[in-house]
Amino acid sequence: MIAPIILASQSPRRKQLLEWAEVPFTIVIQSTDESFPATMPPEEVPVYIATNKAIAVQAMVGNQVPVLAADTVVVLGNTIINKPTNREDAIRILSSLSGQKHRVITGVVIMSATKTISFADITEVEFHSLTGEQIIFYVDKYAPYDKAGAYAIQEWIGVVGIKSINGDFYNVMGLPVSRVVQALQEL
Repeated sequence: MIAPIILASQSPRRKQLLEWAEVPFTIVIQSTDESFPATMPPEEVPVYIATNKAIAVQAMVGNQVPVLAADTVVVLGNTIINKPTNREDAIRILSSLSGQKHRVITGVVIMSATKTISFADITEVEFHSLTGEQIIFYVDKYAPYDKAGAYAIQEWIGVVGIKSINGDFYNVMGLPVSRVVQALQEL
C-alpha cells in the first residue's frame, strides 16, 4: 500500500485519478506564480511550475508527508497553449488544434523529507479536422476555460474529435497516474 500524500492541486481530474488508483491523499493548495523563463523549452515548463507548487505547499505544511504537484501544458509546434481566457479564445485554440498533432506534457514533482522525484510525461494527440459547428457546440456546452488546450479528452470532444493518441491517456487528463504510483512506491 502507498502511504498518504498531500496533493498540491485543485484539479478535479487529478483528484479523481488518485482516487481511482486508491492513493490516500489530502488536498492542500498554495497560490504560486505560474510564470516561467521565456527561453525555457516547453518540455521543461510543467516540471518547473510543478516544482514551485510543491515547494510552496511543503513550506506551508512541512515535510512529514510527501507532496505531489503537477502541471500540464499543451504544445502545438513549439508554442505552449494555455487555458483559454474566454469563449472566443477557446474557439481559436480548438480551431488551431483541429486536424493537427500536438503534445500534452505533464510535469510531476513528488517531494518527501529525503527525496525529490520529478519527471515529465509526454503524450501525442491528433485531432480529426473539426467543423466550426463542432467547436462552438463543445465550447458552449462544456465551457473548457479551466483546461490547457481548451479541451478535456474525457469529454465529448475527445470521444468524437480525437483521431489518435500516442502515450498515456491519463496524462492528457492531467496526471500520468500509473507512473506516479510507481514513483510513490519508490519513496
